[in-house]
Amino acid sequence: MDLKVNEVFSSIQGESTHAGEPCTFVRLSGCNLRCTWCDTKYAYEDGEETSVEQVLGRVRDSGCELVEITGGEPLLQEAVYELMDALIEDDLTVLLETNGSVDLSRVPDEVVKIMDVKCPSSGMSGKSLLKNLDCLGGRDEVKFVLSDRADYEWARHLVRTEKRLEHVRVVHFTPVFGTLDAAELAAWILGDRLPVRLGLQLHKIIWGSDTRR
Repeated sequence: MDLKVNEVFSSIQGESTHAGEPCTFVRLSGCNLRCTWCDTKYAYEDGEETSVEQVLGRVRDSGCELVEITGGEPLLQEAVYELMDALIEDDLTVLLETNGSVDLSRVPDEVVKIMDVKCPSSGMSGKSLLKNLDCLGGRDEVKFVLSDRADYEWARHLVRTEKRLEHVRVVHFTPVFGTLDAAELAAWILGDRLPVRLGLQLHKIIWGSDTRR
């Protein structure tokens, strides 16, 4: 079974606890959500049919030990599970970036799951399935992308009341680049003594907001 692949490239990991590390990204085509601030709309449809073995070969050629599978929403493609298994067999560190709208129970335990919980300004609030938090463990991460104070207060409430978030490795609060000032978000986090990590999109700081690398 083939994958519809938008792009495969190597760059500096811009987010998560692996920010700053060399990483190969496998971006799969297709997404079931339409977030207002989405910065990868080009992955909604564009892509080429590619075999899992071909993708695996390109990852091997990159020489990176860290690989992220992203989208779009990668779990919409059945062959992604075969790809994850193959990458694990190659003894690579595998990250999965997911919008949380698809059941995570089939994702191998060895994969670091990074689940996005959609805030109100995304227009997709409620699409991230909170039952997926049951599938996360101590190596996994959760991300809230925030564009304003209302998003912050919504996410703050969830952090304070959702006990399952206590069992993940880290919860990230990431400002929408160019919309919410990072210093302002940092002040809110410090003022509330909230147990989260400020997440900055390092790749955009390095190369600018329009970068695809």
